[in-house]
Amino acid sequence: MNIIAWIVLGLLAGAIAKAIYPGYQGGGILSTMILGIIGAFVGGTVFTLIRTGTLQITAAGAGLSIPGLLVAIIGAMIAIYLWGLLRRSSNA
Repeated sequence: MNIIAWIVLGLLAGAIAKAIYPGYQGGGILSTMILGIIGAFVGGTVFTLIRTGTLQITAAGAGLSIPGLLVAIIGAMIAIYLWGLLRRSSNA
């Protein structure tokens, strides 16, 4: 998948995940895109682990399709949760 497609997928997945995820996450469009792209990798890796039983860091399950977008959104929500945990622990 080319870089433009990753950016589009990251923007869509990050924006939808931030809209669904409860609470305030902060950040602008760049953080949304980064969390979306990270989410695509997290979602693709978890999807591949469930489907094949092997751990591969990939975004293969998160292509530019409806199922791929859903995988990327779920991955972005996981990334938002983990980012919140890291931010909370660094503030304490």
